[in-house]
Amino acid sequence: MRQNPRSEKKTHLSAEPVPGGLARKEGEGEAGGKGFLDRKLLEARTILVSGQVTPEMAMDIQAKVLILENENPKETITVFINSPGGNADSGFAIYDILKFTECPVRTVVNGVCASAAVLIFLGAEKKNRFSLPHSRFLLHQPAAGTQGDASDLAITAREILKMRERYNKIVADAAGQTPEKVLADVNRDFWLNPEEAREYGLV
Repeated sequence: MRQNPRSEKKTHLSAEPVPGGLARKEGEGEAGGKGFLDRKLLEARTILVSGQVTPEMAMDIQAKVLILENENPKETITVFINSPGGNADSGFAIYDILKFTECPVRTVVNGVCASAAVLIFLGAEKKNRFSLPHSRFLLHQPAAGTQGDASDLAITAREILKMRERYNKIVADAAGQTPEKVLADVNRDFWLNPEEAREYGLV
């Protein structure tokens, strides 16, 4: 009796290891697709920070860092950054996870590194912070939209001031500058090329 071809069709799992110990279905993440690129980058212990810094980006990077730490807590994670900044809280969250992980962290600017993205860049120790030749840095005060009644606006204003103090302190400590100098510099958009960033102490 002839067997129904459908009964022979099975779902196969690839024997190829994936970071985090996750198996993947055959055909998932074909060459050239986003899933394929993400998997190859994780295998290379490399994370890309590209575009606006958002809560979704923060969650994605936190997950990748934890997966890579679980794989090997002694091996370096490299973070490439090309971002105009974005949500300050998300920038702080990514900075914190890079500082929290047991893995050595190396950050590399390849493009623009502005505002909240600077926090991500500073998640590595100074000896592990690099910039490619045509990159640019922008330091400026974190800001947030405000709405609501007068009491809410006053609360929000206080929180923004606290956020600015934290941002300035992180930059000052990482660059070896005084908080007063950083405050004066970031009151206006403060652009630096890689050589200027090196002299300032960022790179």
